[in-house]
Amino acid sequence: MSIVTRLAAGLLVSASAVTMAHADTIRFWTTEEQPERLEVQEQIAAAFNEATGHEVEVIPVTESELATRATAAFAAGDLPDVIYHTLPNVLPWAEAGILDVETNDEIIEDLGPDTFQQGAIDMADFDGLTAAVPVNGWTQMLLYRQDLFEQAGLEAPDSYADITAAIEELHNPPEIYGFVAATKVDEAFMSQVLEHVFLANGVSPVDEDGFAPLDEAATTQVLEFYKTLAEASPPGDLFWQQSRELYFAGDAAMIIWSPFILDELAGLRDSAPPTINDDPTSTELASKTAVVTTLSGPSNPDGAAWASINYIGVTADANTDVAAQFVSFLMDEGYLEFLSMAPEGLFPVRRGTPDDPDRFVEGWSGLPVGVDRKAPLAELYPEETVSSITVGLETAARWGVQENQLALASKMINSQVINRIVRQFIDGEIDASAAVSMMNEQLGAIE
Repeated sequence: MSIVTRLAAGLLVSASAVTMAHADTIRFWTTEEQPERLEVQEQIAAAFNEATGHEVEVIPVTESELATRATAAFAAGDLPDVIYHTLPNVLPWAEAGILDVETNDEIIEDLGPDTFQQGAIDMADFDGLTAAVPVNGWTQMLLYRQDLFEQAGLEAPDSYADITAAIEELHNPPEIYGFVAATKVDEAFMSQVLEHVFLANGVSPVDEDGFAPLDEAATTQVLEFYKTLAEASPPGDLFWQQSRELYFAGDAAMIIWSPFILDELAGLRDSAPPTINDDPTSTELASKTAVVTTLSGPSNPDGAAWASINYIGVTADANTDVAAQFVSFLMDEGYLEFLSMAPEGLFPVRRGTPDDPDRFVEGWSGLPVGVDRKAPLAELYPEETVSSITVGLETAARWGVQENQLALASKMINSQVINRIVRQFIDGEIDASAAVSMMNEQLGAIE
């Protein structure tokens, strides 16, 4: 009997009857530890208890401590039954035996693999099985002034070529900059933006064996494109702050940012108001903004999107049946409630159910976002924009994930080697050939 069938059968029995027969308590570790988010998860656990008679102990764990605690608990044979965790943990935990890969894959199969965003499934692939169940995520987004693009007859900026064409048409400083590129080398923001741009052209510094020398032709395309972005930006060391401020003031045609800008852009956060007009609560700029998530380069026409994805997994020490029932419940009856904790950053990686393919995407778009004021994304942005926000999860990617080299890739990113050398190139200190050679030499020395 499949997991979902077992859950369905359990739901036909009253909670009191299950309690008398055999009610279990499972432990659920979660890194969503803010009080208001814990309250939401407690409500989901209570609903599961009412439906099945089984109890869930929701245990907050600080994300920076999660990997260490999980390793220690595994060694002691005392793992929790279910863990909510980030992408970097998935494959190492599968390889170490912390995750019950077979059970997690069965949950996916029973819920319907086609109901999930493919990129999130692909990044959890472990010997042909899905090692953990993707819950939510977000991708880097290119935000652009749709009104200006339409006036100029420009295509949506979803490729190097279309972005370059838009810059040539719209860049007119100081009235408006074509772009605001990340150029401050010691900021993680520049690292994320650059990885997104490199991925778009299919360029990665790792393969299954570790360091992989960067292809000179494809990397040169990346460098020249990024120099185009930088030359269409204001001078100086730019990072997320200037990017947001210039776009909010109506002084930039395009920026790359995370989705956590969406509520601010719509005037829902007093600490970061749009300044395009005199009303800090105005939705004018949001109404003029569209979004691209999947970006492509000339060497990778299918494109990619830098993504951060969270997963949930039944562990090797779990009460397997009850743990699997809880994960299935959270991904179905409790799914929209879980996403409601922060809809602007918790995109649904499960679009819907086999019977209602768009159920969760449509439900998510109606969840309120914001801090000082709240409103659903569906009321703030056009339908096509809301729909496009989640599309990047189809092509979700990160350096080193599928190659099982995420740890090495992370070291390369954190070294800021790529940031520094790209900055030297866009400042004209070195040519493209020298930049590629320097990156290969310095990245190859990282272990």
